Amino acid sequence: MKFTLLHSDSQSKARAGLLETAHGTIETPIFMPVGTAGTVKAVHQRELKNDIQAQIILGNTYHLYLRPGTSVLEKAGGLHKFMNWDGPILTDSGGFQVFSLSGIRKIKEEGVQFSSHIDGSKHLFTPERAMDIQRSIGGDIIMAFDECTPYPCEYSLAKKSMELTHRWLTRCCDHFDKTDSLYGYEQNLFPIVQGSTYKDLRKQSAEFIASKERVGNAIGGLSVGEPAEMMYEITDQITDILPKDKPRYLMGVGTPANIIEGIALGVDMFDCVMPTRNARNGMLFTKQGIINIRNEKWKDDFSPIEADGETYVDTFYSKAYLRHLNSNNEMLGAQIASIHNLGFYLWLVKEARRRIIDGSFAAWKPVILENVSRRL
Repeated sequence: MKFTLLHSDSQSKARAGLLETAHGTIETPIFMPVGTAGTVKAVHQRELKNDIQAQIILGNTYHLYLRPGTSVLEKAGGLHKFMNWDGPILTDSGGFQVFSLSGIRKIKEEGVQFSSHIDGSKHLFTPERAMDIQRSIGGDIIMAFDECTPYPCEYSLAKKSMELTHRWLTRCCDHFDKTDSLYGYEQNLFPIVQGSTYKDLRKQSAEFIASKERVGNAIGGLSVGEPAEMMYEITDQITDILPKDKPRYLMGVGTPANIIEGIALGVDMFDCVMPTRNARNGMLFTKQGIINIRNEKWKDDFSPIEADGETYVDTFYSKAYLRHLNSNNEMLGAQIASIHNLGFYLWLVKEARRRIIDGSFAAWKPVILENVSRRL
């Protein structure tokens, strides 16, 4: 994998680059649609590629491990072939999902023992096992196994958790380096910065992660309930420490405003379930603001979903029709809204990239922030 920094904004830390992987080149900054179980919910791979123009998607280690299982994925030739997606894939380590299973998991030095949310069966994720599972899935970028702390979190717990994450990272690196890809192309390991909301811990963690000299780095443990300004402050601190010649990935973020602020702070990669999850609940993100399509005001609005939108659904369907579908829980409504929202998110990062390159990012940022935060 190769990262080339092409342009840097003179008035912020925003930057535009190219990230070359075995399955294609990614233009950064980039948003990565979340494909939890080998599918971006309600969206065909053809739509992802041709309409939404996604350049990379996510696969979820925890869910894919449980279903369909690594044996099926290996027989298929990896997740790319299993789901017929020929672009890059990033896989998370399963750490966040295990974190969310607080009532049915036990964390120890060896790893995390947890009960399946499907059938209650017992499983153990160790750093080594997380590497092996992600080798089987076949992601171009795979994540280190870490522990994600909640917010708020006491200092002593945050410190203990960060130190465990660091020990696990060393084990991840050692195991990753002595194993090979199963499918004949290069995979790349990203470590994850932790430390909750404590600046001294975040500094220590960012320095430790940077010392591992991996091809890219991630920022974890944010967007878990802390105020947005706190997230921005921590991100700003960390991007000053992480190497400038390597991509930076802010995990699980976020709203359109979060992404614009993150780009200004020097982040290159983002992912979040928000565009698809909120779509299924009737929330649409547009260039003019946020629409709740369930509101009565759209009942007889026969104008396009978004006249200057990025995907075919934006002008093919009306607001009134989408409201009708959503009100009746028709599956097509979730499909249309998901395609629209993902198309908007990909437009947002593409436009930010264009603005970074032409030098207008600083002037554009306050305008787009006001627009995307407006309730229509």
